[in-house]
Amino acid sequence: MQSNGIYGSSILNEHNLRPSHKKPIKDPTIVLEGVNPTCGDDIFLQLKVKDGIIEDGSFSGSGCAISQASCDMMLDLVIGENVQTAVEYINKFFKMIHGEATEEEIDELDEAGILKDISHMPARVKCALLGWRTLKDIIENGTDSAAAHAEHPECSGM
Repeated sequence: MQSNGIYGSSILNEHNLRPSHKKPIKDPTIVLEGVNPTCGDDIFLQLKVKDGIIEDGSFSGSGCAISQASCDMMLDLVIGENVQTAVEYINKFFKMIHGEATEEEIDELDEAGILKDISHMPARVKCALLGWRTLKDIIENGTDSAAAHAEHPECSGM
């Protein structure tokens, strides 16, 4: 996925200004808060998971354009997928943000691949990772919990 600068990206702007997943969903099975205390980004990730499939997902909250767009792009990828596929996307995204992903792995991230240059912007890394870390926490802590809260102090530095 070609990038013409993070902030100039029409894909990033579209996901930030008109996110398709920033809305409540009916009867989520999991709601988890993700917080970046250093920059003020705060999201609530809602998922409906049944039989290992992420049937639906959404987010609410506030944050910068990168955190909001990244979360929306993430949900585009994982809705309709099984949890293991979501883990594979998470791992590829983390590799990309750390500058370790192959071009093929970046391409597999579809529109989220536009965030590959974030690795050169350390102050924005925590923003791009917020939704992905929150999803990772949901998966690692079980998909059957009704509600949970997570802070991500490790996002403050890379």
